[in-house]
Amino acid sequence: MCSQTSKPSPCISQGNFVGRTDLLDKLTSTLEPQGARVVHVSGIAGIGKSTLIEMFSDRAHKRGGQVIRLECRNIEPTENGFTQALANALRSPADRIENISTSLGEPGTPVVLALDTYEVLLLMDTWLRQVFVPLLPDNVSLHLFSRERPLPAWQTDAQMQGRFNAYRLEPLPEDDTHRLLGQLDVPPEAIARVGRFAHGHPLALKLAASAYQARPDINLKDESLQQVLQALTRMFLEDVSDQSIQSALEGISVARRTTVSLLRALAPDIDPDAVYVRLSNLPYIDINSDGLMIHDVVREAIANTLRARDPVAFLDYRRKAWQQLVSEVKSAGSSELWRYTADMLYLIENPVVREAFFPSDTSGLTVEPASGNDADAVHRIITANEGPDAVKLLTRWWQQMPHAFSIIRRADGSITGFYCKFQLGETASDWLKEDPVTATWLDHLDDSPLLPGETALFCRRWLSHDEGETPSDEQAAAWLDLKRTYMEMRPNLRRIYLTVCDLPAYAPVAQRLGFQVLSGDEVELDDRIYHSAVLDFGPESVDGWLSTLAASELGIEQSPSLLDISSRELVINNRRVPLTPLEFGVFDHLVNHKGKAVPRLELLEHVWGTSYQGGSNVVDSVIRGLRRKLGAKAKCIETVTGVGYRFRQ
Repeated sequence: MCSQTSKPSPCISQGNFVGRTDLLDKLTSTLEPQGARVVHVSGIAGIGKSTLIEMFSDRAHKRGGQVIRLECRNIEPTENGFTQALANALRSPADRIENISTSLGEPGTPVVLALDTYEVLLLMDTWLRQVFVPLLPDNVSLHLFSRERPLPAWQTDAQMQGRFNAYRLEPLPEDDTHRLLGQLDVPPEAIARVGRFAHGHPLALKLAASAYQARPDINLKDESLQQVLQALTRMFLEDVSDQSIQSALEGISVARRTTVSLLRALAPDIDPDAVYVRLSNLPYIDINSDGLMIHDVVREAIANTLRARDPVAFLDYRRKAWQQLVSEVKSAGSSELWRYTADMLYLIENPVVREAFFPSDTSGLTVEPASGNDADAVHRIITANEGPDAVKLLTRWWQQMPHAFSIIRRADGSITGFYCKFQLGETASDWLKEDPVTATWLDHLDDSPLLPGETALFCRRWLSHDEGETPSDEQAAAWLDLKRTYMEMRPNLRRIYLTVCDLPAYAPVAQRLGFQVLSGDEVELDDRIYHSAVLDFGPESVDGWLSTLAASELGIEQSPSLLDISSRELVINNRRVPLTPLEFGVFDHLVNHKGKAVPRLELLEHVWGTSYQGGSNVVDSVIRGLRRKLGAKAKCIETVTGVGYRFRQ
């Protein structure tokens, strides 16, 4: 099993690695005292980045070095998520990145921290460059392996001058292609023919070799690499004789990762444990701490073929995956929450939803916390797009809370945009009331209060110098950075408030995401109307919201809630029943812990507060009142003898 480790991985295959000698030498030079501080290696999917890490780890170990490898697909893209992943890899009890970074290897021992699949940590790029790298001891270097080329900021950052190198993995030359095919048991007389259509791509070569073993007459036209990979995948799958493996591959192609429990849900007629083991031995499937992962190129080819051949089966697999994820996430610990968030997001295919929440292209722009040196640039952007009254308000926010601003830079280092965000409670309510826009948001919170432990995020304004608030590269970069804040604040984040002038430009996307315009609460400044909108993620925060988006796309009807949070009423057969504050608090807590036995003491502490000195029989009294109001639905509150109560929909 290849895992996060500081020693060479036992799954290194010396026989399946050819070429790349020059690049291996360059990576090895980072073990020297004056080696590069950060190295970025990029290349298309399947070009051999992960194998290169394994070979480098082996070489580094033989030379007395240490390589710590992290698979970024398993890391929540937040500071806490990265810190925890690194602490786990080091078996460090430290909980602060400053302390963990100092424990990266013994002084004098060259250490390399290798981040594989780095493209999924795009949200962390600025933090890693500005905060993490400066904390690294002199004997530690950082290697980033990604499909995407590095963001320009790495090249332009003054601290990185002379200490940052970027390399691009190219296809194997013909001699290395033939050597690899020979090592994969393709006979000499067939090597030229089999290698001709693989374009020197290592994954394509391995698939071609596997296909050749089952079909020696294999022949493909000289097409694009993507078409070749898809054709090879189809041919390889056709020669998989085990029907259970074929069914499993089709099923898991819709999911981000594969576990035994997911296999059981997707294909109930197979032996999930046995199939899991057999899948792990396939040449295009990796094992890591998250489960099995099919190589993206192969997974997409299988999924595309299934979608075209049997769209009903494709949709059914996605629905089963959703149902399994929903059932598992209820018992997931905080450290596992990101896995299920990423799994749920993978099921959402609608491009409007994916691009609005996870923009795929920010044109090389970087987002970073603003500093005092950015004041003039921020002011120029504000005055270029806003009237006098709006300028005055945003300027006051800058003066009051400069740390709430993030600036957006071009590759040349110039500031081209900014956005301002802050959390409820981060500033005094009096200050919020002085701004007519945030005052509107406070009024809404007064009418629809948050529950204990919940919070809201205010996105006061985003602006590009040239495009203002309209959809642009800067706006996409801001929303990409905002996603990191979503992840950091969950599961406590309940709502986000924002304001726009050009409502029609955002309405289609906003409605698909669940935003609601606060009608009647418009603010007029400088003869412009500022509309406010709110997204209520629901009691299960960001993860519940993503689950609902996926369910809607998959056509899954979720049971209507008995509780209307905003009005604090029961909804029974379209009839509304008001609740007392205690009834609402008890029922809401039970609903949020659906399926779990909740002790009376927990209800007392959550609803009445820790200072309550009365007996627990007050809980039973409230439950009796709730059951009377629920009527025929009263059985949804179950008594758990000797413990308390449980809610079941």
